[in-house]
Amino acid sequence: MGKFTSEAEELLRYVGGKENIAAVSHCVTRMRFVLNDLEKADVKAIESLPTAKGTFTQAGQFQVIIGNEVSTYYNDFVAVAGIEGVSKDAVKSAAKKNQNIVQRAMTNLAEIFAPLIPAIIVGGLILGFRNIIGEINFFDNGTQTLVDISQFWAGMYSFLWLIGEAVFHFLPVAIVWSITKKMGTTQSLGIVLGITLVSPQLLNAYAVATTAAADIPHWDFGAFQVDMIGYQAQVLPAILAGFTLVYLERFFRKICPAVISMIVVPFLSLLFSVMIAHGILGPIGWQIGSWISDIVNAGLTSNFKAIFGAVFGFLYAPLVITGLHHMSNAIDLQLIADFGGTTLWPMIALSNIAQGSAVLGMIILQKNDARAKEVSIPACISCYLGVTEPAMFGVNLKYGFPFVCGMIGSAIAAVISVSFGATANAIGVGGLPGILSIRPTSIPIFAVCMLITIAVPFLLTITVGKKKGIGNAAAQSEENNTEYESAGNAVEVQSENAVFENTTEIKTMTAYLSGKVIPIEEVPDQVFSSKALGDGLAIEPTDSVLLAPADGEVAVLMDGTNHACGLTLANGAEVLLHIGLDTVNMNGDGFTPHVKVGDKVRAGQKLITFDPDKIRSAGYPITTIMVVTESDVTKNAKYLTGQNVTAGKDVIVNL
Repeated sequence: MGKFTSEAEELLRYVGGKENIAAVSHCVTRMRFVLNDLEKADVKAIESLPTAKGTFTQAGQFQVIIGNEVSTYYNDFVAVAGIEGVSKDAVKSAAKKNQNIVQRAMTNLAEIFAPLIPAIIVGGLILGFRNIIGEINFFDNGTQTLVDISQFWAGMYSFLWLIGEAVFHFLPVAIVWSITKKMGTTQSLGIVLGITLVSPQLLNAYAVATTAAADIPHWDFGAFQVDMIGYQAQVLPAILAGFTLVYLERFFRKICPAVISMIVVPFLSLLFSVMIAHGILGPIGWQIGSWISDIVNAGLTSNFKAIFGAVFGFLYAPLVITGLHHMSNAIDLQLIADFGGTTLWPMIALSNIAQGSAVLGMIILQKNDARAKEVSIPACISCYLGVTEPAMFGVNLKYGFPFVCGMIGSAIAAVISVSFGATANAIGVGGLPGILSIRPTSIPIFAVCMLITIAVPFLLTITVGKKKGIGNAAAQSEENNTEYESAGNAVEVQSENAVFENTTEIKTMTAYLSGKVIPIEEVPDQVFSSKALGDGLAIEPTDSVLLAPADGEVAVLMDGTNHACGLTLANGAEVLLHIGLDTVNMNGDGFTPHVKVGDKVRAGQKLITFDPDKIRSAGYPITTIMVVTESDVTKNAKYLTGQNVTAGKDVIVNL
């Protein structure tokens, strides 16, 4: 009988039995299920299990948070259930069966744009900074900009356009590359195809509207002609071209003899995809994209724009939960390409602020609850800076009413934003920094909208929360005891099996990587940021070798993926080290372990070497998290964040 056999039997019953499981796998902390019927899962019963630290559903997967011993738990579960586990990729594929056609389309769109978001945000910030120094008349009685009075800033204004142009004008290159990467075909061909869409030989897309039809250059093939038009900043033509290349390559690879496939497949795939892209799909995609942007722009500028704004502002936060919000990236980029700016994105930034303000209200309500503030204060800060997951999943959705209060404040601000035509020149960072991407003439009205999204959700949350008795000391204490009871029980069981004597003294833990130490609440993953697994911190690394933070024994090493490991320290504390976010999907590519389960390690000893560039190119953050399970030796731990540290030398935890 396994360690978790009896609990696994209960979990099997609570998820609806063997017949309700389409697929099951696990990562370093969670059991991942694809259920045939999500409604059959008894969430309350599952979360009452001693080792279950929470549940959530994401991208069609029902996930149960277990913690460090998930691999043992998983083995006991599949033995009890009598089913075969599958790979993470297979689970993701099966999960799409739980999504309708719109959700699957949004999932695919999200996976295409996810690796591009960092570059798009950087481009938006740079263009926003150019607005400040080159478009706003701060000097000489409001008649001159910083660029007008300083040669240095004039040069900087010109120089920064180099990056802005690279991000937005040449966006089709990145889109086609991302599609080929996602679909598993030749990425270098995708890059070449993308370049053909923005070649300097072509008439720039921005010049098409002002060029007479007779003056547009063309390729003359005798029987027909093809316009030589570029697709700078165009989204749909790039998406259509990318998928054309993918399916042509798959087709030719299937029918071509292996002995000549190295030459024939790339040649035919690229040749035909470029011809189809410029001759057929490019013009079609351009037209469809223009229709979409025209329709959205009409809604944003019509007599009904206030209604449009209210609906979008109210529903954007729920769209984030479903993943449907990713469609807004493509629409925003198309609006920018067609109209030189977007009135949609300001409402998105305002929605982020509104959710943060709702958390601020909860902070005031729970000002005497130290444990609640450990989550809510960092979540509020990160939300105001554009990272909404800790706020939404860690606080607002947990209580329900703050989430709705944020939606109401967002809707009111969106009405005013749209009514006065607040426009962004580019997509930027959400939250308070979003003002940097706003067109200079729109900054005053956007600032007013920001004040609304700060005040309205804050006041509504406090009002509703007081009526619900939030902040009542006795009720709060009872809630916290219930919430943390199962986690405490799990630690107690685990500490009995510790390899080292608990009397071994460890007073500090050293940096496991060099880099900037940040609070765990700022990690953009709700499982970590909500502290469902325990307290801790994270490091934005500047090196690539994961070190042991203290003496201990390797308790867990993710076999096959090697992106995470767990240690049982010499004092009995348990530590989870997780390299990057969602890096389980890399299937071990870029990770080299130096230890195995059962190895004794010393502080500063190498655990795992990883390739940061490979992680980034795969579209994942390299933020590396350390979770410390609460026990007698860690309950008063002090996590020293906000500093730059050197691996193996600087102290990051005082026990």
